[in-house]
Amino acid sequence: MCAQTHTPQRLVRAVKEDGIPVRKRTLNPILTRTARPPRSSVRAQRVRGGFTLIEVLVVIAIIAVLAALLLPALDQAKARGKQIACLNHLKQLALCSQMYAADNNGRLVENLPMPQNTNSWVTGNLRIPDDGTNSVLLQRAKFFPYASQAEIYRCPADASRIGGLPPVRSYAMNSWMGSRHMESYSRQAFRTFVRDSETAAAGSATLWVIADEHEASIDDGWFLVTMDDSRPFASFPATRHQNGYGLNFADGHTEVFKLRDAKTGLASPASQIEPQNADWIRLKQVTTTR
Repeated sequence: MCAQTHTPQRLVRAVKEDGIPVRKRTLNPILTRTARPPRSSVRAQRVRGGFTLIEVLVVIAIIAVLAALLLPALDQAKARGKQIACLNHLKQLALCSQMYAADNNGRLVENLPMPQNTNSWVTGNLRIPDDGTNSVLLQRAKFFPYASQAEIYRCPADASRIGGLPPVRSYAMNSWMGSRHMESYSRQAFRTFVRDSETAAAGSATLWVIADEHEASIDDGWFLVTMDDSRPFASFPATRHQNGYGLNFADGHTEVFKLRDAKTGLASPASQIEPQNADWIRLKQVTTTR
């Protein structure tokens, strides 16, 4: 039997059953094309490509954990930046003090308490609202020709307000610097300093000049330190820098002193702070000498 002119009986029956010639049926592209999947299966594949509720919640939880870890570090970095800026302000004020002495035959800038402070390194009383926000008082003071930028008189971390406005000043000067006033105040013989040669003889690197004072105690530009322990922390140092305060020294360098004694607190009256308080002793050690 010729395969080209005769069709096998089993194929003839198949042709008769479905009505499609064998050759056409085997060559028909419709019969060889891959069948399209049902719509339901396509929809299921699309659903599998998204996130489930549990997966979304896991991602949110991870983000929350990362935020909890990173935010304290960011806050610390911000606080550290303000501390550096504060020390930079104190450094500039230390240079101003040195330039003033150089221009005035070695005499230190005047520093007296109220009401004698009309000719001091700064004037005004921050307890008086009009004084606390008045930068003109800074411009009239002795330091302004050497420190003509008003912002350097204020700590960047000082968030206090006077009548809704920031105070013009955060710093005060060592009461033993710039006048002989403390010689009559103290019952013990400690040195006062009115010339740069006197600070050099006593050790300029160990004598602080200007410090960051707490907003609750600052008034004039005179930081009282009672070496006879009659009023410990009558002028209270600031706690803005991670419970510490900045100081500059007569040689021009700056430091941050941390308040480490658990009994040191602004809420405690000065009369209740014991003379053995470690923070008080440390401040006295760099204030003056005998």
